[in-house]
Amino acid sequence: MTGERPQYAEIAVVNAEQLLEQARRRGLRVATAESCTGGLIAGAITEIAGSSDIFDRGFVTYSNSAKQQMLGVKDTSLTTHGAVSETVAHEMAEGALARSEADLAVSVTGIAGPGGSEHKPEGRVCFGLARRGHITVTKTVEFGPLGRVAVRQSTVNHALDLLIGGLQDTAPPRDRKPLPGPNSPR
Repeated sequence: MTGERPQYAEIAVVNAEQLLEQARRRGLRVATAESCTGGLIAGAITEIAGSSDIFDRGFVTYSNSAKQQMLGVKDTSLTTHGAVSETVAHEMAEGALARSEADLAVSVTGIAGPGGSEHKPEGRVCFGLARRGHITVTKTVEFGPLGRVAVRQSTVNHALDLLIGGLQDTAPPRDRKPLPGPNSPR
């Protein structure tokens, strides 16, 4: 498995650079709400120089109480659906958007492994994408029992792809001008 880490990391860097470029061009800010990745999505974004232009904040909410306290996830959602559910991913993404100055927020909650259960197997990750002025969307991806490192890195890459896709149909806010790039006059 160690031979695969650089490949996953290279994909994350490319995706993060693309996210930075597109969000900067649109003058949009991004936030993350992470459980199973423990801050790796925020880390991938902030690995790129200039990320402060577009990255507002990241919430690492590994425990259920952190999801409730930091993002406003409902106790009934956790009790009824469990932490690894599209319902919780939805509430995490909306909570991150509401508690930040971001225009777009992604959330992830899943079973990185090892382990899992018949109903929530290793490699299952639920994603949420919240955008100001848009309906929050969720999806579940079954990465399978790839191992903890590979599931987490696959989750990072998929979350970055979701953010990039979310930028495609998000118009720039009327009250915000595009942010200057590294070579633009300030």
